[in-house]
Amino acid sequence: MKNVDFLKGYIEEITLPSASVDVVISNCVINLSTFRAGVFSEMFRVLKPDGRIAVSDVTSDQEHAVEPADLDAWSCCLAGALTQHQYRSGLEEAGFEDVAIHVTHEIQAGFTSALITGRKPRM
Repeated sequence: MKNVDFLKGYIEEITLPSASVDVVISNCVINLSTFRAGVFSEMFRVLKPDGRIAVSDVTSDQEHAVEPADLDAWSCCLAGALTQHQYRSGLEEAGFEDVAIHVTHEIQAGFTSALITGRKPRM
């Protein structure tokens, strides 16, 4: 029985039809995108009504000016880390409900690892 498909693509342009998946998961790659609003809207678009997201990512306690050219910070997902407020706002602006951010542990001063969840409304 086949119930999982893996696709290679870009998180800003998911090559799936609208309302075609039940769950979107991501592991620390959204911070690496330069177009987070596009990522959030694409996740929302491909989810079926009442679909869910579960994202593991780095969050910051404040906006940090970490340059993308800082490869160490980039590879640790620190460059581009969103604050929890920015994450919540971005997901809610895309249409997600029940957005929750659960900090799992501190990575270094000012940066935490978090599990971010949300749901597309039933409509």
